[in-house]
Amino acid sequence: MPSFDVTSEVDLQEVRNAVDQAVREITTRFDFKDTGATIELKVKEIELNAPTEDRLRALVQVLEEKLVRRNVSLKGVSYGKVEEASKGALRQMAELQAGISSDHAKKINKAVKDLALKGVTSQAQGEQVRITGKKRDELQSVITALKEQDFGIPLQFGNFRD
Repeated sequence: MPSFDVTSEVDLQEVRNAVDQAVREITTRFDFKDTGATIELKVKEIELNAPTEDRLRALVQVLEEKLVRRNVSLKGVSYGKVEEASKGALRQMAELQAGISSDHAKKINKAVKDLALKGVTSQAQGEQVRITGKKRDELQSVITALKEQDFGIPLQFGNFRD
């Protein structure tokens, strides 16, 4: 039986490149000179530090611009709340989301069931969802339907097997 997997991944190499480009732009831009604004990539999150709220918003804008240019979906980045750091500066963490949570898997399973295609089933397997069907055309229509919906996370479709 044909099947495919629905996953949610963020390309960490592209994120690293985007952060590097953002750091390079921050060091050369006039409005960021001598402000102490920084962007730092941690394991699965990005730390943004700025002296004022306006500079923090500008940092987020620069980072998002670089991520979009590197084809990294902004749905894969969730921003935490703004915290106070040392010397009156502000800090914000941007977490990189990878994998499909159980809540999102339930939404995807419900969306597949709502299509009411005969012989198409879906089940959550860890941090991915496997969808199987009798016909390849039905699976392609499931992919099209899932692409049209917004689940709040980036979706990739792979491991297609006949």
